[in-house]
Amino acid sequence: MTEKPNSGRGQRELRVRVKTAKGRKLSSTLWLERQLNDPYVIRARKEGYRGRAAYKILELDDKYGFLRPGARVVDLGCAPGGWCQVAVVRVNAQGQNPKKPVGTVLGVDLQEVEPISGAEIHQLDFLAEEADDKVKGWLGGRADVVMSDMAAAASGHKATDHLRIVALVEAALAFAFDVLEDGGTFVAKVLAGGAENEMQAMLKKNFKKVANVKPPASRADSSEKFVVAMGFRGRQVDGGAGQDDPEVGPLG
Repeated sequence: MTEKPNSGRGQRELRVRVKTAKGRKLSSTLWLERQLNDPYVIRARKEGYRGRAAYKILELDDKYGFLRPGARVVDLGCAPGGWCQVAVVRVNAQGQNPKKPVGTVLGVDLQEVEPISGAEIHQLDFLAEEADDKVKGWLGGRADVVMSDMAAAASGHKATDHLRIVALVEAALAFAFDVLEDGGTFVAKVLAGGAENEMQAMLKKNFKKVANVKPPASRADSSEKFVVAMGFRGRQVDGGAGQDDPEVGPLG
């Protein structure tokens, strides 16, 4: 690897160049170079987060303020743990601020996740039979926030990948309906167009405010966006949205 200086005012910026190694594909070399030069990746290393994804939930929470001290949070698809790291601090799960209520953070993932101080982590296939019942048992009550960064392994077939992502979001939403307190929040990674039309309609019926957003930390060339649904009304699958029309955020 070589470092190439870029001239600029005030200070010199260095960009890491990765030489193509024997046996490594060009696409892999370009991915590695992008990782090494990604400002969020660099920042995550400096600030102790396990990945750049931590900044996605940080930016969403900065905008919508759902990770409050004392909140009970469930993080589905939590590996490698960046979202849990953020939640632990923001809900005061370790009681570091004695003047604020202490929250809880429960993380679940198909992969094994290294322990995170202040969070309870379990390895589990959330789509397995009765998996949601296990999570409810670990939770031991209601949740204020259900957030999901679950992602299916890419198959290379767009239609198949689309269906897999939709299935994950639907499973997370069904779980949220079962465990959220009134006024609770659901946050999930969705597709470029936001949640599916049917799912979007269900969200609007069951939450006071629904927004589909792409936080700055999400790469520009990524198709991901996030749905943030706030103000859980209590499940109203067949009924209307109530007397108050929900606020719907822009797709962007």
